[in-house]
Amino acid sequence: MLLKKIIFVLLLTLLSASIFGQKDSVNVKGLKIKGDIKIEKGGVYDALAPSKAAFYSAIFPGMGQIYNKKYWKAPIVWAAMGTSIYYYLDNNKEYKRYRTAYKLRKNGLQDEFTLDDGTEIISLTTLETAQEQLSENRDMSLLTTVILYVLQIVEASVNAHLLQFNTDDNLSFKPTFVIDPIYVEAPKVGLTIKYNF
Repeated sequence: MLLKKIIFVLLLTLLSASIFGQKDSVNVKGLKIKGDIKIEKGGVYDALAPSKAAFYSAIFPGMGQIYNKKYWKAPIVWAAMGTSIYYYLDNNKEYKRYRTAYKLRKNGLQDEFTLDDGTEIISLTTLETAQEQLSENRDMSLLTTVILYVLQIVEASVNAHLLQFNTDDNLSFKPTFVIDPIYVEAPKVGLTIKYNF
């Protein structure tokens, strides 16, 4: 029975939060357009801001974050992209190194992993396994770079969109838990919900 009450209160809380959201920051009043309709832009809503931020991020990673005036995010984007690109280049270089040694050894020539007296430091099977592993690592680094590139574009666009809405501390939904002072030994917990309009 207690579980049903808890689920009901949580469901009621979630539904209340979705029904009563924040007010839009765009005010409508003023300038005459058609007939009796008067429209004036009261806020600083810019419909192209999200697309500009996404465009700037697509041109140069981190530029959309700078456009949004979130300067601290740009070094994070650069570090993430730089790290994944570094690992891609490093794995690609090592892959080519082991691939060249494998091809030379298959053709009966001396490679960098064979000593002058003919002693093999790394076996042919190990060279083949290293190629496969480095190829997988290289591909994973490339995939990570592409995902990070797309994510930073999406982040800049969403952030530019959300910056245009009123997100002050006066929210429309404030849950408060109240302890019943009469029953100190066996406290009861209640829920007070306040709506601000």
